[in-house]
Amino acid sequence: MTVPVFYSISDDFTPYAAVSLHTLVKFADPERDYTVTFLHQGLSPEHQEALAAYGRDNVHIKFYEMSDELLKPIQDRKENYLRGDFFTMSIFYRLFIPDLFPEYDQVVYIDSDTVLNDDIAKLYDHDLGNNLLGACTDSSIQFVEKMLRYIKEVLDLDPKEYINSGMLVMNAAAFREEKFVDKFFSLLARYHFDCIAPDQDYLNEICSGRIKYLDGRWDAMPNENTPALANPGLIHYNLFFKPWHFSGVQYEDYFWSNAAETVFAAELKAELAKTTDEERDSEYHKLDRMLGKLDTTLKDPHNWARVKEHEQVTL
Repeated sequence: MTVPVFYSISDDFTPYAAVSLHTLVKFADPERDYTVTFLHQGLSPEHQEALAAYGRDNVHIKFYEMSDELLKPIQDRKENYLRGDFFTMSIFYRLFIPDLFPEYDQVVYIDSDTVLNDDIAKLYDHDLGNNLLGACTDSSIQFVEKMLRYIKEVLDLDPKEYINSGMLVMNAAAFREEKFVDKFFSLLARYHFDCIAPDQDYLNEICSGRIKYLDGRWDAMPNENTPALANPGLIHYNLFFKPWHFSGVQYEDYFWSNAAETVFAAELKAELAKTTDEERDSEYHKLDRMLGKLDTTLKDPHNWARVKEHEQVTL
């Protein structure tokens, strides 16, 4: 039985995805089989070839182009903006994995801005029981006051139970049986919830009460408030903590030591070198603009908390 792993990717993210894929292959158990699928729209043939080169006898690299028809209901609207300032369809791809790949009853999804430091099969092997998801609580927001208020007052959720969607173990069979995508499209069409983290908020809301919380070492995120974990299994360079834009990022050594072993090493070093202080300042303060949604969402008569007063949003 293969271990199915999925990424969502846009063309510009290929160098970072290559580092992640390199680490996945490095820590793969030679006695097990893995199938890695990149979900994309318009990934260039050159980048597909570069990623496919990491394949091994027991690690199969595939590519799946997402159709415009499937994604048509998700529009370029402000409530769907990533990090509060731009729209990218790729953040929604993960929601469709169970329906698009009915041959799998359980899958692992990881973002492209990750680095593995352990065998990803250990994630796949988690017994989810009747839960829809296995995931880690979002450690990157636990010291951000406005984000905590947003989760409590707009989403009506416990911040300590709010998961990050950059690493998911998905009970694909349950997603299909309980028609997760139908629920997502129904809520999206009726309310167009103004979300700070669009795909992540929908997953937290619809799956609430049926999430298995995994050890935080499987979604270790750089932050400025807590010490680094001694043995992270997966590092996720979430939000604005990108080592290819900033120096001194927590866990950056894991990224650069592995990047040096890829064909994109020079390109990534050049990207860090050419990033200006003004660009770094702008990137860092995107968090403030993202959290600017708090005031408007608190007053929204159709925010999650108010809708939940008269409707069940969970499966």
